[in-house]
Amino acid sequence: MALTEAQVSEALKKVKFPGLSRDIVSFGFVKRVAISGGRVEVTIAMTTAKPDAAAAVERDARQVLEALPGVSEVVLECQAQPPAAAHAAMPVRTVLPGVRRKIAVASGKGGVGKSTVAANLALALRRGGASVGLLDADIYGPSQQLMMGCRERPLVNAEEKIVPVDAQGVKVMSLGFLMDADQPVIWRGPMVMKALQQFIEDVAWGELDYLVVDLPPGTGDAQLTMTQQVPLDGAVIVTTPQDVALIDARKGLAMFQRVNVRVLGIVENMSAFVCPHCGARSEIFKSGGGRRTAAELGVPFLGDIPIDPAVVVGGDAGTPIVASHPDSVAAQAFVALAAEVVSALGNG
Repeated sequence: MALTEAQVSEALKKVKFPGLSRDIVSFGFVKRVAISGGRVEVTIAMTTAKPDAAAAVERDARQVLEALPGVSEVVLECQAQPPAAAHAAMPVRTVLPGVRRKIAVASGKGGVGKSTVAANLALALRRGGASVGLLDADIYGPSQQLMMGCRERPLVNAEEKIVPVDAQGVKVMSLGFLMDADQPVIWRGPMVMKALQQFIEDVAWGELDYLVVDLPPGTGDAQLTMTQQVPLDGAVIVTTPQDVALIDARKGLAMFQRVNVRVLGIVENMSAFVCPHCGARSEIFKSGGGRRTAAELGVPFLGDIPIDPAVVVGGDAGTPIVASHPDSVAAQAFVALAAEVVSALGNG
């Protein structure tokens, strides 16, 4: 039986980009497949700043192709461009044209307060006088519509673009607007990617100084889609002091480094409890792990956020603590985080 292009593509799906779980076919790196008898010609073109990654892809691709029944010769062309060269070679594609800075807020695992940090960071940036949007890209667990106290659903304008909901001066868009609260999101990767693409291309964000993107936890399709579709200016990694959270934070940080997104730094959430009466500090979940991890990995430490019951109450009530208790220790910690982010991004 003659070898087919479909068989070649299926074989190349076994080749993962080094350090990630995604294959080179789904990344779109396989540009050409040609078959002539037992001769297979494949062209792979990728964007990476790591020459060793390109060499690993070429080695693995050759191995799986040579293992195919009926293959007598493999002609493999593997091209690798650094990010800057790739962007220069690509046709100009305007993505979020009115948005100056795109910031991803991410975590290696759930339960560390990532969405709380994203909401309060957006409000702290707004409090500093910037125009801010908040994109809830946590497809499987959207929560920003609740945290930001949005009581209405977005409208569609004359250009058939979705208009984000204004919540306390921040433009908010979330899948939670479009679904019932008890409806689970049971989607495969392509549906997730399509939804995120619509949030990017079909939402009338307008002119913004900052767009804060609340990513789902982990290192899956949603994170990879955002890094591919949106020219992110940086990522903030949220962790808690426990060792298990720090392990996962390292994985999240490594993912952004692999896809050439600048990591602005690590923020340690739920760092300690500060007594509102006496000011005493109690390290309920330990502390200092975020600072130590940042030092070990050579990225900035952006600060720690103390435990405060008002943070939880405010999020449940739709008024995050930066809005509800702006003078509290926790709110000031978020304001300081925003200042660190602004400083890291500069004025460009």
